[in-house]
Amino acid sequence: MKRNPQLALLRFLAVAIVALLMPTIASAQSAEDYRAKAEQGDAEAQNNLAICYYNGDGVIKDYNEAVRWWRKAAEQGNAEAQSNLGSRYYNGEGVTLDYNEAVRWWRKAAEQGLAKAQNNLGFCYYSGAGVTQDYNEAARWYRKAAEQGNAEAQFSLGLYYYNGVGVTQDYNEAVRWYRKAAEQGLAKAQYNLGLCYDNGTGVAQDYNEAVKWYRMAAEQGLAKAQNNLGLCYDNGTGVAQDYNEAVRWYRMAAEQGDAVAQYNLGFCYYNGVGVTQDYNEAIKWWRKAAEQGLAEAKRVLNDLGEIW
Repeated sequence: MKRNPQLALLRFLAVAIVALLMPTIASAQSAEDYRAKAEQGDAEAQNNLAICYYNGDGVIKDYNEAVRWWRKAAEQGNAEAQSNLGSRYYNGEGVTLDYNEAVRWWRKAAEQGLAKAQNNLGFCYYSGAGVTQDYNEAARWYRKAAEQGNAEAQFSLGLYYYNGVGVTQDYNEAVRWYRKAAEQGLAKAQYNLGLCYDNGTGVAQDYNEAVKWYRMAAEQGLAKAQNNLGLCYDNGTGVAQDYNEAVRWYRMAAEQGDAVAQYNLGFCYYNGVGVTQDYNEAIKWWRKAAEQGLAEAKRVLNDLGEIW
């Protein structure tokens, strides 16, 4: 039986919209300080007061009140508030979910140059949420955000170049954008950059570099990177062979539900590699992988006459 190395790039964009993360305030004034200025029409204070209501900082959490203040600031042209209001429409928080309205407000902020809104607008064009799906337009907005240093947009633009979506396929450009995002600490970009080094795609093949980037992503908890780092230890690729380390990383990924890691961990138990041989544990992990649809695990269980 052979382990599945899982050396295939992520093929689809993750639903990763920066502005949907919890909004934060740049300064540390109290909600009441913001209120005094907000009631006088200060747009920045209105945006910050809205964030207080959204997060429950110094006031009772209230999405409706947050939206009310974001709208006041957004209507004055405050780009942060426009972006935050767009996110509330996208999530249906304090307002009825409405992708068209989300796009309308994100576009206003994006046209003012706000990178996270540009990234979000790119995602909408990619997914067809609130607009007609258009990969070229998605790439255009991702590029605007990426050139401002937005890591999510850099990652997405890298995927576009890798797959030839909305741009001409170019592995060198894919690597360039993955690297920019990876150097900012984005785990999925670190993983993809590791894969490029592992496969020699867009860069000279370099197993040591692959391990370096897998490790960075794995230490952030990315299951696919943990599995691949385990595989490197298993095979002695880019690191000294160490079956105990292989099992440790496989287990981390397997416990997160990664089917390939579950399969690999089962293989280790079956053969007593890095762990005490235990057929029951092997079957347990293969069954978990098979239940997720992994063909290799189904095949092994069928060969052993096990029900999955």
